[in-house]
Amino acid sequence: MGNLNLAASRIRILIVFILIFFLLFAARLIQIQAIQASDYRAKAANEMESTRAIPAARGEITDINGVAFARSVSAINIVVDQTLITDAPATANFAAPILGMTVAQVQSAISGTKRYSMVARNAKPAIWRTLSDSIDAHNAALSKENFDKRILGFFAERNYIREYPSGSLVSSLVGFVRQDGIGATGLESSMNSLISGTDGRYSYARGLGAEIPGSQNEIVAAKKGTTVRLTIDRDVQWVAAQAIQEAVSKSRATSGTVIVMDPKTGHILAHATAPTFDPNNTKTVSQSLMRNPSVQDVYEPGSTGKIMTLAAALEEGKITPETVLSVPYSIKRGGDTFHDHERHPVQHLTTSGILAVSSNTGTIKIGEMLSSDKLHNYLTKFGIGVSTGSGLPGESKGLFRPVSDWSGTTAPTVAFGQGYSVTAMQATSIFATIANDGVRVSPTVIAGTSDSTGKFTVAADRTSQRVVSAKTAQQVRLMMESVVSGHGTAPSAAIPGYRVAGKTGTAERYNVDCGCYSGYTASFIGFAPADAPKYVVSVTIQDPKGSYYGGSLGGPVFKKVMTFVLQAEHVAPTGTKVLPVALTQAELRQKERRETAATAQASLKSR
Repeated sequence: MGNLNLAASRIRILIVFILIFFLLFAARLIQIQAIQASDYRAKAANEMESTRAIPAARGEITDINGVAFARSVSAINIVVDQTLITDAPATANFAAPILGMTVAQVQSAISGTKRYSMVARNAKPAIWRTLSDSIDAHNAALSKENFDKRILGFFAERNYIREYPSGSLVSSLVGFVRQDGIGATGLESSMNSLISGTDGRYSYARGLGAEIPGSQNEIVAAKKGTTVRLTIDRDVQWVAAQAIQEAVSKSRATSGTVIVMDPKTGHILAHATAPTFDPNNTKTVSQSLMRNPSVQDVYEPGSTGKIMTLAAALEEGKITPETVLSVPYSIKRGGDTFHDHERHPVQHLTTSGILAVSSNTGTIKIGEMLSSDKLHNYLTKFGIGVSTGSGLPGESKGLFRPVSDWSGTTAPTVAFGQGYSVTAMQATSIFATIANDGVRVSPTVIAGTSDSTGKFTVAADRTSQRVVSAKTAQQVRLMMESVVSGHGTAPSAAIPGYRVAGKTGTAERYNVDCGCYSGYTASFIGFAPADAPKYVVSVTIQDPKGSYYGGSLGGPVFKKVMTFVLQAEHVAPTGTKVLPVALTQAELRQKERRETAATAQASLKSR
């Protein structure tokens, strides 16, 4: 009996061991065939098969409506295994006409002992199909005696090339990619890691140096890059580009820039530069043309900078829009003499009149109502010497010295817009701050992004900072309307039916080549409707020949672009009347007499 129990016990133990063994075997089988199947498959492919990368398409760059500015299209790299070429001259003669290359170029690529040699990079798929079909036909037509004259060794690699359907329209902003598919300039460069996809991988069996048809097997799928949707409106961009190109050509200027901005959101609707380049053909393009002048080139703003001086004085309660000042043609400060652009006798102008005629001496007097520290602080809050936060590559902060480095002539110079430098984007942001009731919103060209599945994510809201009060901003806007009146410096910027506010700028231009001032920067920046601003348009023209005034050069460009924007965005006139602001002491007295008479008449009617 004892022996039977012992035997039964041993059988049970054996059964347990067998069960444990099968459980471990099953667990291992599940691990290999299910959990780690892809890893083992990849290892097997690496050891037993040849593998190649599956290039991933870059994400698109589109306008606000999804119109592509940059996209990836399929292409083929035609490569060869040189060890399989039996007759290089004959093969070169055969393939060259199909590839659109010279016989010498093809023969050089296919001659040698390399297992991998590039023959034609980024060829159209149709070219590869023609070459492949021609080779198959050639080989099939050979007799057994000529079997050794077969053409072998050519094979294709899938690839993508970058295409820019709009050509030069927005090239300084979007940029282009290098031959290796990496972003070289513009957003293509600064957002390269986001736009670039993730390459996949596939395995294949080789036969006579080429892929065996049907043996391809995807190991890891390629993942398309993120698509970037810009705030740019292609139609507005086109009008802006045409307008600035025409202005630069007519004035024989070095360059020009137009920026259209929504002051409340910071969105840039247009970003046009001239001259520009075609990103589809960059072989002969100079480095200077590849720059983005709106954020990389700095210049002294001139009279457009007077807006900040007046806003600061208004905010501090030093002036009102109708404060009268005695304005001479010239004035001495710190050992230097400053003067207005046209000789005139002493004038008695209101601060609105000083802005309307763009008086340097009058603005200096207004600036002197503030301490240097106070003036510097306000300009800094407006964004002088500070990055706009646009995120555009290569953006400059401009040049703005600390007060400790100021001389006796710095404060007067800064007051009327010289002695510091800005970018066109910074200058646009200054006026957008006034248009947005004194709140500075950082500009942006990014509306959002779409991942490889097409899911769209809206870009984060822009940062904002209050610079001056809404009351001050409204007063400045009212004063700026006089600039585009018949008494101002830019009547050419007026738009029939709309209230328009703006400011001209004509500044001496610093030339780095000679280390001196040479030529001018002409500009006009404005917004509309003046009493309820929707859009800001800035125009900057560098080194024009002949006439160089901001009103005559920039005003017409502003009018053309702003008129289109208002119509395209269905912005109706506000229908309000321009509130008259006295520009001179005489006008102020006349206004006061009219108001007194109107009050007396109203009093009589009420009795």
